[in-house]
Amino acid sequence: MPVLVAPNPLRGVVDDTKAVSDFIKQRTSGPVILVGHSYGGVVITGAAVNDPDVKALVYIDGYAPDNGESAQQLTNAQPGSLLNVADASTVFDFVLPDPNAPQTQYDSYIKTDKFKAIFAASVPTVVTNTLAAGQSPITLGALGTPFSGTPAWKTIPSWFFIGTADKLLPPAEQRIMAARAHGKVVEADSPHLAMIAKPLQVTSVIIDAALHYNE
Repeated sequence: MPVLVAPNPLRGVVDDTKAVSDFIKQRTSGPVILVGHSYGGVVITGAAVNDPDVKALVYIDGYAPDNGESAQQLTNAQPGSLLNVADASTVFDFVLPDPNAPQTQYDSYIKTDKFKAIFAASVPTVVTNTLAAGQSPITLGALGTPFSGTPAWKTIPSWFFIGTADKLLPPAEQRIMAARAHGKVVEADSPHLAMIAKPLQVTSVIIDAALHYNE
């Protein structure tokens, strides 16, 4: 099965969802298995809506929101996230597109000295330092904007890889999202960047979703 990496601009829920939806329609043909990590889960939840080619959704430490839920809300719904802080500036560095930009347009980067603990505590520091330096920023608006509409997981089979050592999106919240989606769950001792910490296990979940469709 061909593997393609769809663009996720990280600009906002509506624009990001459209970008992935357009990609599916124009770059793929036949059945599609959509895989989303972290905020990417929000995006695939919307991009798969009303697309008959999408046969399965795979959430890798990912957000599977219902109508009216944002990534930020789900992050804070259960205890345990290192992003659940009173002052966002203690975990994020911000870059403003212009001095008068609204907060929703702030580009946010996890602080370099906090990246390893939040994203990938079990990954070697030499790797996490490189990952921290190469971060793609996400706007605060993308994290705070509620998902709107009927989520795709209500009608499309879903798989969930849950990292039990995730310090960004609490495993307890991931289990809640998986249960309401009636998703198939695989858990492992992994931080938020599961595809780096546990690549074989993550790949196995994706393959399982693909094989399920072919049964």
